[in-house]
Order: sequence, then structure tokens, then C-alpha cells
Amino acid sequence: MVKKSRRRGVGADGAAGRNETILKAMWKYIRPYLHLALIAALFMVGEVLMDLLQPEIMSRIVDEGVLGTNNNGVGNMSVIWSSGLRMIILVIFGGLCGSLNNVFVHISSQNVGNDMRKDCFRNIMTFSFPQVDRFGTGSLVTRVTNDITQVQNFLSLFVRGMIRTSMLTFGSIFFMFRINRQFGWIVLCAFPLIAGCLLFCLSRANPLFTRLQAQLDRINAIMQEDIAGIRIIKACVRELYEKVRFGKANDELIRTQLRVLVIFAFMNPVINALMYVVVAVILLAGSFEVKSGVTTPGVIMAAITYTTQLLNGILMLTMLFQNISRGLASWKRVKEILDAKPALTDGSFDGRTELRGQIEFRNVSFSYPGSSQTILKNINLTIHPGETVAVMGATGCGKSSLVNLIPRFYDVTEGAVLVDGVDVREYSQKALREKIAIALQRSELFSVPIRENIAWGLPGAPEEAVASAARTAQADDFIRRTPDGYRTMVAERGMSLSGGQKQRVSIARAVLKNAEILIFDDSTSALDLKTEADLYAALKENQAQSTKVIIAQRIASVRRADRIVVLDNGGISAVGTHEELMESCRTYRDIYDSQMGEEGESNG
Repeated sequence: MVKKSRRRGVGADGAAGRNETILKAMWKYIRPYLHLALIAALFMVGEVLMDLLQPEIMSRIVDEGVLGTNNNGVGNMSVIWSSGLRMIILVIFGGLCGSLNNVFVHISSQNVGNDMRKDCFRNIMTFSFPQVDRFGTGSLVTRVTNDITQVQNFLSLFVRGMIRTSMLTFGSIFFMFRINRQFGWIVLCAFPLIAGCLLFCLSRANPLFTRLQAQLDRINAIMQEDIAGIRIIKACVRELYEKVRFGKANDELIRTQLRVLVIFAFMNPVINALMYVVVAVILLAGSFEVKSGVTTPGVIMAAITYTTQLLNGILMLTMLFQNISRGLASWKRVKEILDAKPALTDGSFDGRTELRGQIEFRNVSFSYPGSSQTILKNINLTIHPGETVAVMGATGCGKSSLVNLIPRFYDVTEGAVLVDGVDVREYSQKALREKIAIALQRSELFSVPIRENIAWGLPGAPEEAVASAARTAQADDFIRRTPDGYRTMVAERGMSLSGGQKQRVSIARAVLKNAEILIFDDSTSALDLKTEADLYAALKENQAQSTKVIIAQRIASVRRADRIVVLDNGGISAVGTHEELMESCRTYRDIYDSQMGEEGESNG
């Protein structure tokens, strides 16, 4: 028993420590706007004070102005007019305080959310590929949008609600004791029952909020996948399957949401019932006191009003705790992004070297993070400045993994990758990637004009440089045929362009950068052979100084390279020119025969 209690104590301390850390981390964002929150709090105090003063004034109007309890049953219109005017002034002042409270609360919470969202996005931009995969795109979108919105709501309701509910709750009890002690004790006796009901329901609902956000992640992930893959879904007639998959995820979200709503649906009537019992007891006790002359009808009316205000305060407290619980659950998810450190530690080397464009793989082995499968095994290869090297091999042999190590998208498991004689891990990532331009098979385009897509890596590039890069990439002709030429807007994810057009725009982007190292990762797969041949001829003429690494599946794409590297099962099978490999490498000959055959050889 001692051990168990000790464990519980440690767990409680740990939970308290975590909550303290959570609040401390949030304080960083609240502090710059604390003065706005304090101003909002002062206005809220003014609004609630006006509400708390109203019942006492109404009691005087009823007792002295209408019933004339202190004037032998004769009403007093002057009391009605003066007290009524006072009430109107207090109501107007309270409304003004409430409006200004809302203004300052929203300014502070929106600014806090804005800072959080920017910091989250800034941190996401430093994530390595495995980190993005671990979080999942859908989850990252949910955290930066919905979760931060929940945190904003939590902060605004905390500033507004905590002051209002605490003042209404304790203020109503205080004023109740002030006007009639017996009424105050009646309310105070019911308070533990109400608080117990509230705490019980919140303890049941709190664990569901984290589950809600995770289920929302799942829905966003399915939506993103299905919208991105809508063409293949329709081509494979899988609409019904995706509807069912989305429906299941949405049903799970609704079931969890309904569980939360049902908990609070039972809680509100119970609290209401308790408060109505309190009102009934006050009326019963008040009737005896009125008969005995101890109290007046106005006091009973004020007591009932304070009881109603107390009920409103408790119901608002219920909503407040619900939003606090959900907001803290969301903040924990946001904090995971903010606390995540880049998996790749940045080096300090600024990239200035005498060599320009040399690449060396020195005893390189590589496995993807979290995987036990070795993708590349003991790779040794040197690519000289200005050389054009092609990489070929069967699907899954590690071609893309090999070139992804050059710009340090991943770190090697063993060995080292050197660019211009320096280990890529010693470079600052910015300096390293400024030396490298990449065109991928899957061309990523943005919803901006074609010109901006080409100049994405070099925003200040002049018009002629952009057009020259497009001509090298064999894209200038089709761009000029579009309605607005280089100013033509590209649809989301490049959907307004064909596969070959997207690849050529992507190649133009890489060419424009005029980098020391140019990597084509199967980026000409959608081009016809003539366009591809013209592209390589233009590259040879205009980018002669750049070191070119070309991954391709077609012999026609690589046969004119200075050297061809054949990968087989994660290792280098052979290196040489086309003619040398035709003589010495069976794997290369098999690829050649399967693609070109005797006709290709005779035409070669």
C-alpha cells in the first residue's frame, strides 16, 4: 500500500509539473499583450459590478417606491424615478464596460494566436522529412488552425469568463448575506452540491477533448489525401470506398462529440433543478419572514435575482471549464510543434570553398529513420566539378535516396557525403542548399503566376533571366502560348498544366538558380525523347560549369552522360560510359535490351 500511494504522489507531482510547464510556455505568448488583458479585466469588473448593484436598487424601488413599506403603504414616485434613472445609468455604463472588455479581449487573444501560428509555421519549416511524416500533414494542419483557435477561445474566455463567473458567484453570495443572512445560508448550503456535480461531469468529459482533436486530425488527413488524389479515385471508381472511409472517421468524431454533449446535457438540467430548489426554499422562507415583518417583498425579489445571477455564473463556469479543458488539450498539441527540435543539427560552415561542384560519397550506408532496412550499402563515388553523372537501376534500388543525401534532406547512417571537400553536416543548411538546384519527378508548383514559380528560388531574377531559363528547359514556347504568358496564374498544385509542362517549369526553376550542382531526380519522365534531347543539349551549352546528377529510367536519357552509375540492391554495381557499360555490365545491357532492343541499337 505504501508503494502504491508513493506512485500516486509522484504521478500527481508529475502532472502538476507538466501543467506548470504548460502554463509557463503559454506565458511567453501572453506576456506581450498582458496590458491589454488587464485592461479587459478591469472593464469586466466594471460590467459585473453594475450587474450586482441592480437587484439592491430594484429592491428599494419595490419596497419604498411601489409598496411604501416605510411610508405606511404609500408609494413614492420620486424614489422610483431617482432609483430608476440610477439603474439606467448603471446599465449603460455596464454595457459600455462589456463592449470595451470584448474589444480588448479579442485584440489580445487574436494577437496571441497570431504569434503562436507564425511560430508553429516557422518551426514546421525547419522540420526534416521524417518529422513531417511523424506528425502527419493532416495533424499539422489541424494543430496550426483548429488547435490554435481553441487556445485563442480558451484565453479570451479565461480573461472574460473567469472574472465574470467568480464575481457573479461570490458576489451574489456576498450580497445575499448582506440583504438577508438566512437567504445567504440557503444558497451556500446548495453550493457544494452544485460544485460537486460540475466537477464530476468535467472529470468525465476532459479525457474526451484530446481524443476529439486526434479524430479531427484523421478527418483532415483523409480530406487532404482524397482531394490530392481525386483523379486516381475517379479513375479506379473508388468514390464509394472513400465515402465510407470518410464516413467512419466522421462517425467516430461525432460519437465522441456526442458523449461530451450528453455529459453536459445532463449536467445543466441538474444544476438548474438545484437552483430552482434554492429559489423555492427562499420563497418559502421569505413568506414566513414577510408575515413576521423580518423582511420585505423587495428583499425576496433581490434574493431571487441574486440566485439567478449565481445560476448564470455557475453555468458560465461550466462552459468556461469546458473551454479551458479543451484549450489546454489543444495547447499541449500546439506545444509539441513549438518544442520539436530540428532532427538535423545545423552546421556553421558558410560554403566558401575553392572547389565548385565536387561531390563525394565516402563509405556511405543509409537507412530511413525508424527503419531497420538498409537502403544504401557502402557507397564510394566521386563526382568531379562540371561532370554529368547519370544514376540508373531498378525501382527501389536507392537512386532517390542517394541524391537526397547531397542536399542533406537526410543524414547518412554511416560514412560521409562531401560537397566541395566538406562534409555536408558541417555546412549551414542554407549555405549547402544554395549550392544545389533540384528538379523532382513530382513537380511542386504554387498558386502564383508561372514567372513566380520559375523564380521561386531566386525571387529577384530579371525577366530575361527567367525567360532564358525557360528556353533552356524547353518551356518558353508553351508559356508564351498561354493567355497571359509568364503572368498566367497556375492552378492549385499545378492542375492547370500537363505533366510535361509542370516538369519543364520545375526544371526552369532549377536552371535559373545557376547552382554549382544540378540534380534531376527523374524530372524528365513526362517529356518526349526529342524535348528531352533538346533540354540536355541546351543544358550542355548553357550550364557547362554545373555538376549534373541525373536520375533516369530511360537509356536514351543517360547514354550521353560522362559517366553512368548503375545501382543494384543498394550498392554500386558498375560505373562507366555507355559504351563501357555495354561491354562490362550485364545489368545495364539488360536494361538497354528491354528498352531499346536491336532497333534502338541500330538507330544508336
